[in-house]
Amino acid sequence: MDKQKKDIFIGGAWPYANYYLHVGHLAALLPGDILAKYYRGKGDNVIYVSGSDCHGTPITERARKEGVSPKEIATHYHEEFVKTFNNLGFEYDKYSSTMSNNHQQYVEEQFKKMVENGYIYEKEELQDYCDKCEKFLSDREIEGTCSHCGGKSTGDQCEVCGDSLDSTEVLDKHCKKCGSSTVMRQNKHLYFRLTDFKDKLQELINNNKTTWRKNALGEAQKYIDMGLVDRAATRQLDWGVPVPVDGYEDKRIYVWIEAVLGYLSVGKEVAEKIGINFDEFMSSNNKNLSTYYVHGKDNIPFHTTIYPALLMSLKNNYALPDYIVSSAYVNLNHEKMSKTKGNLITVNELLEMFDSDTLRFYFSFKGPEVNDMNCSIEDIVQTHNKFLVGMLGNFVNRNLSFINKKFDGEIKQGIIDENIKTATQKSMKLIGKYFEKGEIKNATIQIMEYIGLANKYYDSQQPWIQVKEDIDAFNNTTYTCTYMIANISNMIAPILPNGSKKIKHMLNLPNYKWDVQEIDGDYKIQDLQILYDRIDEKKMNYDDLNSESNSKKVRNK
Repeated sequence: MDKQKKDIFIGGAWPYANYYLHVGHLAALLPGDILAKYYRGKGDNVIYVSGSDCHGTPITERARKEGVSPKEIATHYHEEFVKTFNNLGFEYDKYSSTMSNNHQQYVEEQFKKMVENGYIYEKEELQDYCDKCEKFLSDREIEGTCSHCGGKSTGDQCEVCGDSLDSTEVLDKHCKKCGSSTVMRQNKHLYFRLTDFKDKLQELINNNKTTWRKNALGEAQKYIDMGLVDRAATRQLDWGVPVPVDGYEDKRIYVWIEAVLGYLSVGKEVAEKIGINFDEFMSSNNKNLSTYYVHGKDNIPFHTTIYPALLMSLKNNYALPDYIVSSAYVNLNHEKMSKTKGNLITVNELLEMFDSDTLRFYFSFKGPEVNDMNCSIEDIVQTHNKFLVGMLGNFVNRNLSFINKKFDGEIKQGIIDENIKTATQKSMKLIGKYFEKGEIKNATIQIMEYIGLANKYYDSQQPWIQVKEDIDAFNNTTYTCTYMIANISNMIAPILPNGSKKIKHMLNLPNYKWDVQEIDGDYKIQDLQILYDRIDEKKMNYDDLNSESNSKKVRNK
């Protein structure tokens, strides 16, 4: 295997801090942690960052309804996110938030660069104004009637048909806070020259047809074909990152700019802490660098067009995205998840029912990499029992339990089957290639194929007969199986960190490293334990999955 260290940057999407993480977040963000664990196991230089997106009108609106400050709402959910990611076994180098002083300072500095580089300009436009509140209104502060279906709508989306709207398309508009009809007044805003980057963005898409996921290529191309337009860079809010331009003290930098710049603000913070020059690390001249951006389908345009355009506007010579690891949607019981309909399961709820390894495996093995996936509690249980218990746990535990029972846990050195050695080396190499391409599902399938081979080998050798008739053959079989168990502990580590650690503890193996695990000498089993317990589907209490009531319970803890 290639021993040269690589530079790896992994950016996990920043979840919006106005509700708990749900299964869609888990499916979309899990590949980032798996990639980080894989590359760390290879000994590469990894910077893996993310954070909570804490600004914007949905948070200010929720704060207004609850009679608290936006910071209180954002802080609550940010802290919940940190707990949830920890409970899932995520290992960010830093999980930050857009409220941090470091992020705010960095974004203001980069915004100034965009202004200096000529990519920000001023423009006056008509905007909804409330005379009674004496303020310009953001989209979410407007209520009215959808011009498409006649349903109730905010200034940016219809609550009935779900269509995205421009505030100019909304009829009978009034201020959500006081109910007064809005009037149109001239207001000045700053705009980002996104249209200047059309050709370079098209080139970026063309150059990454083998490294971006198919849905990312399709969505990015569609976004460009629809016709790029310059985007407002400022927002009429008092909650967010201040605009470092005179005359804009009453506005804030639009979250679409400042949130994605979080990859850089936190990445630089991590690099400085570990003694890495971030500008050199992220340079497009660094041929040793691979960059991964991991997120859901909704975020594709921000990562394939807007974020690259921002990078180019800074003229820092930073590398553009190499790998776009963009998930499709997760449906719940064959229905689209909806917070308002109550058809939504939070990650916290799942963690009360399942071990984190179970969830990590399920969304790795069945994740929405290419198409939307359907999630159900029954399917999670069945997948756990079939693969983690029936295949992985079965192979590990029947080997070690037999040795523990017959030989007091003593594993004698034997001869490892050469065919198994060859298969192990090939599997390790193939699994690694899948990981590096962001194909987590294929990597997981390959791991399970290797475990299937292990079970087949055990059955074909019949050690329960060998132990009576040919002890040398038994020792060779047992030692070959121990070799496979040791290598399985490395293969599964990025996806199943808890299971990997259990195996390594039982056999006193070295810490996880992404390489073929050689074994030598005798081994002594210690603290033998069941790797994964079977879940009794009949005992699962599905009535506890009332998402709204559960989320309120969590909030009140």
